[in-house]
Amino acid sequence: MPKNTEIERKFLVVSDAFKAEATTSYEIMQGYLCKEPGKTIRVRIRDARAFLTIKSAHLRDGLAKFEWEKEIDVSDAKELMQLCLPGAISKTRYIIPALPFDDQPRCWEVDVFHGRLDGLVLAEIELGNEFEPFQRPAWLGEEVTGQPQYYNANM
Repeated sequence: MPKNTEIERKFLVVSDAFKAEATTSYEIMQGYLCKEPGKTIRVRIRDARAFLTIKSAHLRDGLAKFEWEKEIDVSDAKELMQLCLPGAISKTRYIIPALPFDDQPRCWEVDVFHGRLDGLVLAEIELGNEFEPFQRPAWLGEEVTGQPQYYNANM
């Protein structure tokens, strides 16, 4: 897999049973400087850390996306948040270890959205390749990978 490539699958979550499996959680506030077809530029503040991220649309016809992310100063991120498009997102992210099929550790990231998106809960798993198998926890619902209404940039 090329450097700066992300392959993830996304699902709705049907119960809060994942919380009992979580090893950690943190608060996220994010906004978008650019939301165009084919690319987004995001500012994210995660607890006491901040990041600037550039993502592409899916590469080829698969699940892979280009993703470039750099940690930035929190004070810079707060200033950049003032320049973001309307519709900042607030969420709590829970990290849950996934049962691996190979020696590669994987984890589920479950986002519980707040504010105007209250009630929406999404789970993602990042994979090493588009065909990597994974076990589905009981709290996992319908797959929404590739459905634009579930991209954070479109919410």
